[in-house]
Amino acid sequence: MVNSKAEALGIIFPNSYDSLVPELVSERLMASIPFASRYRMCDFLLSSMVHSGIDNVSVIVRKNYHSLLDHLGNGREWDLTRKKGGLNIVPPFAQKQVKMFEGRIEALESIKGFLRKQPEKYVIMSDANIAMNFDFKALLDAHVKSGADVTMVYRKQEIPEALIRQSSESLDLYYSLGMNGDRVSKIYINPSEDGEMNFSLNIYIIDRELLINLIDDAFVHGYTYFVRDILEKQIDKLDIRGYCYEGYVAHIHDMKSYFEENMKLLEEENLEALFSGGQIYTKIRDDNPTRYINGSNVHNVMAADGCVIEGEVENSILFRGVRVGKGAKVKNCVLMQDTVVADGANVEYVIADKDVKISAGKSLTGNESFQVFVSKGQTV
Repeated sequence: MVNSKAEALGIIFPNSYDSLVPELVSERLMASIPFASRYRMCDFLLSSMVHSGIDNVSVIVRKNYHSLLDHLGNGREWDLTRKKGGLNIVPPFAQKQVKMFEGRIEALESIKGFLRKQPEKYVIMSDANIAMNFDFKALLDAHVKSGADVTMVYRKQEIPEALIRQSSESLDLYYSLGMNGDRVSKIYINPSEDGEMNFSLNIYIIDRELLINLIDDAFVHGYTYFVRDILEKQIDKLDIRGYCYEGYVAHIHDMKSYFEENMKLLEEENLEALFSGGQIYTKIRDDNPTRYINGSNVHNVMAADGCVIEGEVENSILFRGVRVGKGAKVKNCVLMQDTVVADGANVEYVIADKDVKISAGKSLTGNESFQVFVSKGQTV
């Protein structure tokens, strides 16, 4: 078995697929989107890395990263406050002017000097639009045992419809893998076929020195995307293996999936599947336990600390500090931190961002296929 603590460092790309959820990322990025009542999307990857012994993690941000800085702080909650390694948040790099990178090649080029100085032999890279309790040590062991140059994590599933119907003006790349045994024989870029495919989760492990050499060459040639412009073009030269993940994955690729993935956690089997294994850490907020006032009626609800419920709540996700007033009705909703549903208000199929207020007596109703979204700090 490999000592992963000494062998691998982690790199997270927190702005991945921001364009698919514009409503949620106007003031934040994908990695800091609230999820599962008290967490952010990045909590699951960071916690999984820490549990696997990876204590050197870089987060390469692109834009709208102030909420992520506030959430991660110095990494204390994830035990990543270290003199060597620990949590390293990399802002957009500057030469003569601040420049936002377009793809992973430019992002990795910006930290190439940092990569050269690190002692770890391998680099694990991941996007941030997935919530999973992942064993990175098992991935590292499989990679070393196979002798591969690169290992790509995939899952057998259909391609999410939201990815297929993206606007051509803001097209994000996604991939499926053609497999010959455990060897990746073909990388399909933005496939649209029906049926189960080997859908890439955009988690990769690669030798650190090989990565630096590949980035050197790709950057000189003006390439942008790590998979499309490096791996796909050199699939016959590089030994690329696939690692099939069969565990639970919450995959955010549009507002509908955000709502559905939250609501799935109201089913005990899904909740247990996501949170079984290592504990998921998040930023601590000292709150009282949720208070259920006399006369309240609550059924099938995930509620974080600090909530006060006087009315009726059913089939809903409540984040920290949510208040539901007397006579108010909340059904099939995702209400983020410090949202207030005032007395007598009625909300159904609503996604409310932080600090939203639904005024007394107001009614706001969506449906199963289209949820009403209320942006941060708004009063309805």
